[in-house]
Amino acid sequence: MNEYDSDKMADVMRAYDGMEQTDKPEEADVILFNTCSIREKAEEKVFSDLGRVRPLKLSNPDLLIGVGGCVASQEGATILKRAPYVDVVFGPQTLHRLPELIRARLDTGRAQMDISFPEIEKFDHLPTPQTRSGSAFVSIMEGCSKYCTFCVVPYTRGEEVSRPLADVMRDVNVLVEQGVQEVTLIGQNVNAYCGDTDDGDTVDFAYLLQAIAALPGIVRIRYTTSHPRDMSQRLIEVYATTPKLVSHLHLPVQSGSDRVLAAMKRGHTVLEYKSIIRRVRAARPDISITSDFIVGFPGETEQDFAATMQLIDDVGFDVSFSYLYSPRPGTPAAEMRDDTPLEVKSARLKRLQERITEQEAAVAESMLGSVQRVLVEGLSKKDVLELAGRADNNRVVNFAGSPGMIGRFAQVKITQIVRHTLRGELVGHHE
Repeated sequence: MNEYDSDKMADVMRAYDGMEQTDKPEEADVILFNTCSIREKAEEKVFSDLGRVRPLKLSNPDLLIGVGGCVASQEGATILKRAPYVDVVFGPQTLHRLPELIRARLDTGRAQMDISFPEIEKFDHLPTPQTRSGSAFVSIMEGCSKYCTFCVVPYTRGEEVSRPLADVMRDVNVLVEQGVQEVTLIGQNVNAYCGDTDDGDTVDFAYLLQAIAALPGIVRIRYTTSHPRDMSQRLIEVYATTPKLVSHLHLPVQSGSDRVLAAMKRGHTVLEYKSIIRRVRAARPDISITSDFIVGFPGETEQDFAATMQLIDDVGFDVSFSYLYSPRPGTPAAEMRDDTPLEVKSARLKRLQERITEQEAAVAESMLGSVQRVLVEGLSKKDVLELAGRADNNRVVNFAGSPGMIGRFAQVKITQIVRHTLRGELVGHHE
C-alpha cells in the first residue's frame, strides 16, 4: 500500500509542475517522506531520516520537505514541532492535495498540515495511472474497521471505504491499454470490498475478481492484504473457477492461540482459520499460503506460543512476515500488562522464523524440475546479466534471458535453489 501511495505522490508532483524523480537528494526541489506507523522502529526512522536531510534545507532554504503517510496521520503537529524545517504534513487520504499544500506554503511562508480523512476523494483527483511494467497495483479500498487491539491502521487510515466498481474497472482497463498483464489489488483489507455499482447496487470482492478476470488483457491477478473474517465461501469458490487468480493467498493469522486471538480482538478462532485454509486448498490444491505473526503479544505464555508453533506445523505456511509485538500509542494493547522479558520473546521469534524457513525450503524443493509461469519484473539484483520475475506462488525466480522480455511472461524450468530465491532456465517461447 505504501509503495502504491509513493508512486501516486510522484504522479501528483509530475502532473502539478512537471517534476521528475531524482535519485540524488541534493538535486531535489522537493523531498517527500512516505511513512508507516505499524511498528515503532519505522516511526523513529522518520525523524532520523528527517535529520539527515536537514543540512540540505540549511544550504538551500527553497528546498521543500514533506512528510506523508501514517506517521503523519498519527503524529501531525508533533512532526512540525520536532522538525520545524518540515514544510508540509499530509496523511494517506490527502496526498492528492499536495499541490495546494505546497502552494499555500509558498504563498504564506507557513508550514501546512492536512491529515483529515476525506474518504474516497483522493482517487477522484489522482492522475491517470501510468506504468511501463507488465504488473501494476490497483487500490480498491482504504482503511480498516476491524479495530484489532494491537493495530493503529483504523486511526491513521480511517475505516473501510471501498471504491465504486466502475472506478476500479476503469483503472484496470487503462493499465491493460498500457500493456499491463498482471494486477495486484491492494488495500488494508481487500476481501472486505463492497463497491457501489452505477445502478445503485453493491458487489463483493468475489464479483470484482471475476469481473477483472473476464478482461482479455489480464493474465494474472493477485491481492493483498486480507482478513480471515472476510474470507467468504463465495471468495473461496473463485479459486476453483478463476485460473487467472494466482495460487497464492496471504492470510494473516497473528497467533495460533485462541486466548491471544481473543485479546487481539481478531474475531476468529484457530479452528475457523484452519477451516478456511482447508476449504481454500480443496478449491486450489497447489495454493501457497503465507501469513503474518506477532510474537510476544502482551500476556503471551509459553503455552500460547506452543499453540502458534502447532498451527504452523498444521497449516504448512510457505513464507511469513513475523515480528516482535510493538506497542502503538492509542491502541488498547498498549495499555495491557506485559511481563514477558524481551530475551524470551526474541528467542520465540527465532524459533518461529527457523520453522517457517524449513517449510519455505520444503516448498522450494518441491518446485525443482517444474516449469513455472514467471512474469519478468526486471534485471536480477545479484546478476545484471540475468532476469528476475515471480512465479504464480510469489516465489522470485532468476534466469538468463534478454531485457526485452521485461514486463512479459515466460515459461521457466526451476533448476536450483539459492537461499530464498530460485534459479531456472527459459523453456520454449515467452507469452
